[in-house]
Amino acid sequence: MNYKAHVQLETHTVEDTQQFGQLIGRWAKQSGEPLCIALIGDLGTGKTHLSQGIAKGFGVTEEITSPTFAIMNTYDVDRIHLYHFDVYRLDDISELENIGFYEYTEDCVSIVEWADKFPDELPDETLWIYLTRIDDTSRSITLGSDYLSEDDLVEIGGPYVVGN
Repeated sequence: MNYKAHVQLETHTVEDTQQFGQLIGRWAKQSGEPLCIALIGDLGTGKTHLSQGIAKGFGVTEEITSPTFAIMNTYDVDRIHLYHFDVYRLDDISELENIGFYEYTEDCVSIVEWADKFPDELPDETLWIYLTRIDDTSRSITLGSDYLSEDDLVEIGGPYVVGN
């Protein structure tokens, strides 16, 4: 994790993780800039809860589910699309091409769960989020980016930032 900017966060409940996600979603919507939100963590670390919060903060009002079997869900908010990927079941870069992955992760806002499977395929405009289990409900979260500044990351992390 050698990024130009990085910050450390902690959440202590599922609700905290979802509320942190809402901060990301609001920030992404307000910035109006392309952003790929890359989520990395073991099974059960909260990637889907975080994705739900991001989508809600972005303005999605419909049910938000992980696209584990569909691979991608699309949400429309005020004629702006939010693309949500789960690439867990994909094994080869050619599969990304087959689903139009590059079209939906560049010049728009997207969430990619299991992004560490294809780290070199994500755009420069990526916010990397690493989730690590502390205990049953608490998570250590690291934000890293070569695109966003440390000030941006602190703003996105809000009250969940620790040690900065």
